[in-house]
Amino acid sequence: MSQTVSPEVSPAAPPRERAFPADFKDRLTCPLPDFREVVSVAWHGGFRPDIGDADQIPVLRAGLPAAGAGDVAVTWVGHATYVLRIGGLTVLTDPVWSRKIPGVRQRLTPPGVAWSDLPPVDAVVISHNHYDHLDAPTMRRLPRHTPVFVPANLASWFTKKGFTDVTELDWWEGARVGEVSFDFVPAHHWSRRTLFDTCKSLWGGWVLTSGDQRVYFAGDTAYGDRFKLIGERYPGIDLALMPVGAYEPRWFMHVSHVDPAEAVQACADVGARRMAAMHWGTFVLSGEPLMEPLRETRAAWLAAGRDRADLWDLAIGETRTLVV
Repeated sequence: MSQTVSPEVSPAAPPRERAFPADFKDRLTCPLPDFREVVSVAWHGGFRPDIGDADQIPVLRAGLPAAGAGDVAVTWVGHATYVLRIGGLTVLTDPVWSRKIPGVRQRLTPPGVAWSDLPPVDAVVISHNHYDHLDAPTMRRLPRHTPVFVPANLASWFTKKGFTDVTELDWWEGARVGEVSFDFVPAHHWSRRTLFDTCKSLWGGWVLTSGDQRVYFAGDTAYGDRFKLIGERYPGIDLALMPVGAYEPRWFMHVSHVDPAEAVQACADVGARRMAAMHWGTFVLSGEPLMEPLRETRAAWLAAGRDRADLWDLAIGETRTLVV
């Protein structure tokens, strides 16, 4: 059973008025690839794996089963998008329902939940502003009064589109909707949406807590010591939603994305008993074979001596319920 956050490690509430820095480059933990490196990996086919195995990616579009009031239910929509039901709320993580996002081929698999099958959305959390995590067409489908939680310096993107309930947070800050706390935590990543806004908004993950139930959504991240810090501040995480794909070629991707073995280690670092995989099987962003993230995640989990039942290697559209 999870532990509640003790007063000495409770996240700081955001001040009503504050000025964020012009950029967050001082939060980077690795230099970003330069233009020559990007051209090199693209020229040598590093982002063009064989997609002949796309039909092997498991898809189960069975709708959203009922969830009990005291349960935590997670449904993988695809990529980093989950429908997370916790504390009586329906929360979307990095929602992307679009068939196509800029810069990559159209999605390999359909969204695991039809938009029309969604219940009213009580909140949205955004990890950072990359197009595969912040999708403008999907956001336009939401009512403008939907509460949205975003990294520092990203609120203006939403308010310009008419959203009226936007909370932007720095690392270790938190806010609430009903009985659920939404706490923004560090990641090893970066941000950019145009040629001129590199790292001008922050990036991170989210810890959602309702009573003694706690879920960590890692967003997009490389590996590093920030996972242990999260585990120290938020003991008793029941489930970690961890990215496991988009990691090859490793020399290029290691600054941005964990590989499967690192994802399993990160799950251990944050102290989570269970891990649900994501960030694979939807968009082609890197060079590993399509099914390799799933195979490597299963192998790494077993090699770490973890209980196989605690690895939630979900099909797209599959729901798993955590009964605490």
